[in-house]
Amino acid sequence: MTTTAAPGTATVPGVTIPGPATSYQGDIARYWDHEARPVNLRLGDVDGLYHHHYGIGEVDHGALAADSDAEREERIVAELHRLESAQTDVLLDHLGPIGAGDTLVDAGCGRGGSMVMAHQRFDCSVEGVTLSAKQAEFANQRARDLGIDHAVRARVANMLAMPVESGRAAASWNNESSMYVDLGDLFAEHARILAHGGRYVTITGCWNPVYGQPSKWVSQINAHFECNIHSRREYLRAMADNRLVPQTIIDLTPATLPYWELRATSSLTTGIEEAFISSYKDGSFQYLLIAADRI
Repeated sequence: MTTTAAPGTATVPGVTIPGPATSYQGDIARYWDHEARPVNLRLGDVDGLYHHHYGIGEVDHGALAADSDAEREERIVAELHRLESAQTDVLLDHLGPIGAGDTLVDAGCGRGGSMVMAHQRFDCSVEGVTLSAKQAEFANQRARDLGIDHAVRARVANMLAMPVESGRAAASWNNESSMYVDLGDLFAEHARILAHGGRYVTITGCWNPVYGQPSKWVSQINAHFECNIHSRREYLRAMADNRLVPQTIIDLTPATLPYWELRATSSLTTGIEEAFISSYKDGSFQYLLIAADRI
């Protein structure tokens, strides 16, 4: 099948750059093209870093003291955003030694907050891919606003066929985006773009195989986000099949619960908070960081 590169993509010799390859991917692209949830935009408005993931760390309850409900709500928003950015900092901590001449790849980059933070920390180039033209446009505008568009770029592309030369990336990651694709195909693509010895990191929610089967809470999360959450076992098996050797596995579940419990008290609730809190507490769902080296 012949495909046409989507607006904003660039062709790379030897790499085919398709748009959404399946009807499902088309649905996901449309979902994120039209998504404008306050929980994503209001938090990003705090400091201009727009994330599409959750937070980790203890809540600073002293920072929430306020004289009015409106002021307290603004402080909750700021605290939730602080925890979001703390999550990105932990991911970046596990990328290994990165130099200014290196290229990083954010697979499923959203509105680009993690890319900006990576460039600010390492002074390196960061390539992002997303199925959503609206997200790519937003991320690229933020890069222009910050004067870093020479180094930070989002493109409309499929993370299973990224517009990145083989072996070019020093490190790559998925930050809560791997539940939208087949893991075998995803890790094969990361193994292709990573240099030998390059680092791959994912932070993701996954169902706990010790529980037996995906719980009702996991099913609710899948339906809410139109995704397919994988098990912890599937991540490790697919990495082993694609020359990605885990170096670090961290259970971030206890660290993310405070974020969800705080979010459930805010005006930014979306109705999915109970499913996350209950599944984390009953052990059927886990929030993991896995860092693996490409061999």
